[in-house]
Amino acid sequence: MNRKLIINCDDFGQSAAMNEAIMHLLEEGKVSSATIMAAAPGFAEAATWSARRGQPNIGLHLTLTSEFEALPWGSLTGDISLQDESGRMHKTVREFEQKARTRAVAKELDAQYERVQKAGITISHIDNHMGSLYGIATGRSLLPLMFWKASRWKVPARFFRCIVPDDPLLSSLSGIERPVSRASALADALGVPIPDYLLSHPFDLQAGEMYDSFKQSIIGKLYRLPSGVSEMYFHPGREDAWMMEHIPDWQKRVWEFRLLFDDDLAYAMQDARVEMVDYRYVRKKLRRPRIRSGIKLVRELARK
Repeated sequence: MNRKLIINCDDFGQSAAMNEAIMHLLEEGKVSSATIMAAAPGFAEAATWSARRGQPNIGLHLTLTSEFEALPWGSLTGDISLQDESGRMHKTVREFEQKARTRAVAKELDAQYERVQKAGITISHIDNHMGSLYGIATGRSLLPLMFWKASRWKVPARFFRCIVPDDPLLSSLSGIERPVSRASALADALGVPIPDYLLSHPFDLQAGEMYDSFKQSIIGKLYRLPSGVSEMYFHPGREDAWMMEHIPDWQKRVWEFRLLFDDDLAYAMQDARVEMVDYRYVRKKLRRPRIRSGIKLVRELARK
């Protein structure tokens, strides 16, 4: 089986504790890439480090929500439809989907892209914080806008063509197959390369979960990985007293950091014959012919 895996660190730039963990992982080559949050409090530190090193595997984590009470951030454009009365982005995806104006979202995405570019970072790919553009909460999907921006910026995007049957998030969403087929066809028609699969795991601590059970759940995914290119994303952070006190489930962030350095994970990757790649591979190998993809998209849209 030809199994390739992207391991991405989301939320680069969220905080000093997360920055330190992600920078260490990138330095040691333990992960494929990281995606940076242009609107978050730790952006300057993360961007300076990335630009100084000429880091080739930094993507843009398009951010439209701010979920933590103790660690808020606002939009770069300041549009009133993108934030609450206090100036922070909406806390939940549902609030964002219900209140954000599409034109304001487009301007915010451009502002985030431009901020990263001006910091001296060449963006390797894009993805989306909390899935706020996917239409998960209310069905209002802004994926066409995301793919259009990726096409204009000439970068791959995080999405997927197929759903792993036992994925805890994607397999729980009823009727998702048709929208996924249409969205992937749109990405292809716009010339935006995407991976084949996206693998999730619960962001928060589960009842009775311990480090060893968490580790085994991730290792199990490696042995069940399908042929093709899959992406698995983590939110690693270092031990930090303030974060442990103020940010829910920070222990899980510490576990993820520990796991990515764990020899058992490295052995499982080798034993399962899983090759780690990054979005340069996606850009080079997974772009589909645009004309043929456009025809496929028309057929998908015409299906009843």
